[in-house]
Amino acid sequence: MKQFETRFKQVDVLPIVKHYMDQLDLFSLFKKYVPAAPDSLADHAESLCILTANIICDNKPLYKVKEWLSKYSDGIVDEPVAADLFNDDRLARALSALFNAERHSLMTEVSSNAISVHRLLTNEIHNDSTTVTFMGDYKNPDPDAVKLKHGHNKDFRPDCKQVVFGLNITSDGHVPLSYKLFDGNTNDDVTHIPNWNGLRTLLEKEDFVYIADCKLCSTKNLTYIAKNGGLFITIVPKDRKEVKTFLKHIQSNDIKFKDAYKVERSGKKGRTNIFKTYEGDRTKKGFRIIWVHSSSKQKDDSLRRQKKIDKAIEALESLSPKLNAYHLKTKKEIKVAVNNICKGVKGLLEVKIFTERKQIKVKVSPGRPSLSSTYKNKWEFKHSLQWKPNKQAILKTSKTDGIFPLITNTALVACEVLREYKSQPFLEKRMYTKKTVLQVAPVFLKKEKRIEAILFLYFAALMIVSLIERKIRMDMAKAHIEKLPILPQGMNAKKPTWNNIRYFFRNVHYSEIIQDGVCIQSMVKGLSALHKQINRLLDVPSSVYKNLQSSWWQFKYT
Repeated sequence: MKQFETRFKQVDVLPIVKHYMDQLDLFSLFKKYVPAAPDSLADHAESLCILTANIICDNKPLYKVKEWLSKYSDGIVDEPVAADLFNDDRLARALSALFNAERHSLMTEVSSNAISVHRLLTNEIHNDSTTVTFMGDYKNPDPDAVKLKHGHNKDFRPDCKQVVFGLNITSDGHVPLSYKLFDGNTNDDVTHIPNWNGLRTLLEKEDFVYIADCKLCSTKNLTYIAKNGGLFITIVPKDRKEVKTFLKHIQSNDIKFKDAYKVERSGKKGRTNIFKTYEGDRTKKGFRIIWVHSSSKQKDDSLRRQKKIDKAIEALESLSPKLNAYHLKTKKEIKVAVNNICKGVKGLLEVKIFTERKQIKVKVSPGRPSLSSTYKNKWEFKHSLQWKPNKQAILKTSKTDGIFPLITNTALVACEVLREYKSQPFLEKRMYTKKTVLQVAPVFLKKEKRIEAILFLYFAALMIVSLIERKIRMDMAKAHIEKLPILPQGMNAKKPTWNNIRYFFRNVHYSEIIQDGVCIQSMVKGLSALHKQINRLLDVPSSVYKNLQSSWWQFKYT
C-alpha cells in the first residue's frame, strides 16, 4: 500500500530578503572578511547571513534562531542541513569573528554595492544618533570594544547603560550608508568631524550636503567642514546670541517673509503647513542664516504656550488655599513658590501678593486665662494671591511663534535649503524602525565584542529594509499606483513599509507531497496575484518564489 506524506515549510518574505542580500553580495563579503577555519562545519558567512535575515524577518534571540530556521529548512532539501547546526554557540563565535574583522572596510564595500546596484544619489546625507539601551550591570568592560556607560538616554531609561549609535542616510530613499558606535556617555557634538571625514572617504568627494541636528552647530564643526570643501545645513540652537537678538528684534519690528512652499500635514487631511523664509545677516564666519516661519509650528507654539499658562494658573489656584500655614507663612516663602510655578511663563502672568494686617492680643502670662492675665498686642499678617494674563507680553511673544533658524554655507536658494533640511525627520523614522520593527533592544548578549558585532548586522538589516521600501514606493509612483490593499482586513497602504509587506506575506509557504519517501509534487502556496504584483514592484524575479529548489534558503556565492 502506497504511503503519502505532506510536508509544509515556511517561506513568507525570506526569498525577498535573500534576493536583496544577494544583490549586495553579502555572503561573499562576509566570506572575504570573516573567514572560518577549514575544518568548520559551517562558514561564519552563512551564520552571519542567517542572523541578518532573522533580524529582518522575525528577530529572535541567538538561542532561538535555530528554532526559527527550522521552519524553513529541515526536511525540504535532498540532504537536509539541520537547523541545529546553527545553534547559539556557533552564531556567537561568528559574531566574535566579525568583531575581529575589518568591519569598516566591510561596511564600505556593502555601501558601495548598494550605491551602484540601486543607483542611490549621494549629494545629500543626513546624520543623527540614538542610544541602544542595555539591561544588566556589564561590570567587566572589554577594553577593545565600545564602552557601555550611563548617559543621556533617548529611550528614557537613565538607569540603564547604553551605547551611542550614529547613522548616516541618503536623502534618496532614506537608505543607511554608514554608521558608527560611540561610548555611552559621548556627546553628539564631538561625533560630527570624524563622521564627516568617514563619509568623505566612503563617497570619495567633499561636495555633498551634510545635514544634522543642532549639535552640528558649533564653530569648530562648521569651520572644519567649510575649510575642507564641505557643505552643511543645520538648525541654530535657541540659546545662541544671533537667535536671541533676532527674536527680540522681531517682537518690535515687522519682517517680510517670502513664501517658500506648502505641504499637507501628515495625518491631518485637508490641513496644510505653509513655509516662509527670510535671509538674515551672515555670521562672522560668513555663513548664511535663513529664518523660517512654519504655520503649523506657529499653531503648536501658541497652543504650547497657552497650555503652560493654564498649567501655571491651575498650580496657583492649588497654592492659594495653602497660604499662611506651614512653609508658606511669609511673603518671601510665598514668592519663592510663585516663582517656581511661573518659571516657564515668566512675564506672561502678572501675579501679585497682597498682605492684610490686623492687630491681635496674645497672652504672655503663664496659666489659664483670668482677669489678672497679661496680654500684649501683636500684628497678624494674612497673604493672598491675585493673577491675570499679561496680554501685552503674550502678544509680543506670539510674534516669534513658528520661527526657527537654519545655518548653511550652500549656494542654494532659501526654500531649497529648507526642503533639504525637512528630510531630517525621515532619519528619525529609520531609528524608529531599528528600535521597533527590527527590535534592536533588548540585546540578549553578554560580551561587548559580540554586541558591537551584532549592531553591524542591524545596520545591514536596516539598509536592506530601506532599499525594499524605497524600491516599492518608487515603482508604485512610476506605475501610477496610489495604494495597495496589503494591511489587515484589506485596508490600503499608500506608502508600504517593511512591516506591512512582512505581514502580507506571512501565509506564503512551501508544500511537498511525499510518496514512499519520494517527492512527487512540490509547490509554493498562498501566493496571490497581489503578492506577485508586489514582487514585480520590488523587482524580484518570479522564479524566486515559483521555482524554489533544494536548499533555497541557504546562502551561497552569487
